[in-house]
This record gives sequence, structure tokens and C-alpha cells, in this order.
Amino acid sequence: MPAVSPNPLLGVALHAVGATFAATCYTPEKQVRGWSWQTYWLTQASFCWLLLPLLGAWLTIPQLAAVLREAPAPAMWHSFLLGAAYGIGGTAFGISIRYIGFSLTYAIAVGLSSVLGTLIPPLVKGTLGATLGKPGAEWIVAGIIIGTVGIAGAGWAGRLKERDLSAQQQSGGFSLMKGLLLSLLAGVLSAVYGFALDAGEPIADVATAHGAGVFRGNVVYIFSNTGAFVTTAIYCLYLHARHRTLGELIELPAGQPAAALPVNFLMAAITGLFWYSQFFFYNLAHVRMGAYKFTSWAIHMIMLVLISNLVGVVLREWRQCRRLTHATIMLAFVVLIAAVLLLTYGNYLGG
Repeated sequence: MPAVSPNPLLGVALHAVGATFAATCYTPEKQVRGWSWQTYWLTQASFCWLLLPLLGAWLTIPQLAAVLREAPAPAMWHSFLLGAAYGIGGTAFGISIRYIGFSLTYAIAVGLSSVLGTLIPPLVKGTLGATLGKPGAEWIVAGIIIGTVGIAGAGWAGRLKERDLSAQQQSGGFSLMKGLLLSLLAGVLSAVYGFALDAGEPIADVATAHGAGVFRGNVVYIFSNTGAFVTTAIYCLYLHARHRTLGELIELPAGQPAAALPVNFLMAAITGLFWYSQFFFYNLAHVRMGAYKFTSWAIHMIMLVLISNLVGVVLREWRQCRRLTHATIMLAFVVLIAAVLLLTYGNYLGG
């Protein structure tokens, strides 16, 4: 089966689609009524980390049963275990949003994940130096640096927002310390997900031999995402046992007139679909990135921060903020867009 032809411009466009899904996947939660956090989180995780990866692989990987039989067991286990670590980070990510909102959580967690997840894999493989000696490398380095600055700027804007809301006594559930610790944990463990995908490359190679083409990476999600589901389910079931809330899945608590089980399940399913869609489009983009394929993670993360903050603006998270806060987030938008353009150009030259 021939290798996929590099097409960095199309790859970046597909990364934008995946980042949009990732940035908007939590918005359906606002329509959920009568469910505890653990009920909602376990339900959406069942879709994004278990059911949809299995369905996606079944629909896109030819001779899936044969691929799974021929795939090396160590690659399966390594991808699964690294995915389990990512699941802990994903859970921390979801909790952090409750404390510091969309914008600041994405800035901290995704910013840290962007740097670690982009640079550590090629460093571990010993290929970073050789790769950066190719045409366009200076644009790649500039894009990563400027992207980090833009993410930091978005994080500072989020901090200003937190101060503005606290000053107006409208902060609701804001807790900077809790959200900061959780988002740092989420950032480190989210970067591990890139290692889970790398560990699954031998499985994807088998899928390629069976004609999977650009969808080859979908078979890896069976293991990486299932690992994430297991750790998430363990934590959610612990909370259910502690608070006796598992029954919410079949009957809502009394006194919830605006709540409806079908609506809750639908919102959780949409969340899961959006979250899985980022993986689906990430794979389609990654296989097209060419010589600087390792920058996929940085491009995806920078776009995620950019789009998630735009979502925050649309959802009016910033409406009560000062002009300084508005100016800061707008400047961050400009820097993040510049970083994406630099990375795109560098990939174009390298391709």
C-alpha cells in the first residue's frame, strides 16, 4: 500500500476542523439538567472513548479482525496504558473547567501539552536535530515559540478575566488554585496521548498493509481511547458509589422539572461525538503533514486554544470584563493566528 502523499495545507485545514470539535465539545453540558457531574462525564466518555472509536475503526479499517489478530501485542498494551494516563488528564481537564472556565483551562492545560507533546517524542526518538535541519525548519521553530507566547497571552487574559469576575462578585464556581493544579495535571498527562499514538504505530502499519490508507490511525484509538475510558470509568464509578448517584442514569432525582433523560443522553452523546471527532480529524491531518509531522500536536493545540477562546467570546464569558482584558485576549488571538501561519508555511516548505 503506497504511503499517503504529503499535503501540509490540507493537513492544517483538517487540524482546524478537529480543533473546532475539541473546542466546542463541552458546550452541550450547559443543557444537562438533573445529572451529577460523574453521571454526565461517564456517559459522554462511553461515547468518545469506547463506543465511537470501536465504530470508527469498524467503518474505516478493512479486515479489522485480521488487523487485530496480526497486530503486535506490546504495541496494543503500550498504547492502552499510555491512553489510561491520558484519561486521568482528561478527567482533570473536565473538572478544571468547572473551576476556571473554558478559556483559562484550555490556555494552561493545552499550552503545556503543546510544548511537551510536540518536542518530547522526537527528542526521545533522537530525530529532532535531523528533522530541524530540513528546509523550513526556522519557520517551524518560530511558529512553536510564537504559539507558546500566544498561549501564555491567552492564559494571562484568562487570569485577568478571573480577576474581573471576582471583583464583580460574579465568579460563581471560580477557584484559581484548584483549577490551576488540575489544568497543570491535565496538561502533562494530555501530552502523554501523543506517546500513546506513537506506541500504536505498529498496529497502524498492519492496518495500512490491509488497505486502511489515510484512516490507518483509527485502529490505534481502539487501544489508546479504551485506556482513557477505563481510568475515567473507575473515577466516575467511585464518585457514584460515594454519592449514590448511579441511579440517575435511569431515573432523574425528584424536583427537576426542567430535566429530561433523553435530552441529557443526547447532550452527552453530542459531547462524545465532538470529542471523538477531534481524534478522527487529527489522524486525517497527521498523515498528510510530511517531513514535519511531529508539529501536528502543536498546530492542533494552538488552534484549540484559539478556537476555544473564540467560543468563550461567543458564549459571553468575557462580557463583564474590562477593556484591558478584552485587549489582551484580542492580542493573543493575533499572536496565535500568526503562529498557525508560520507553522503552516514551514510545513509547506518542508513538504
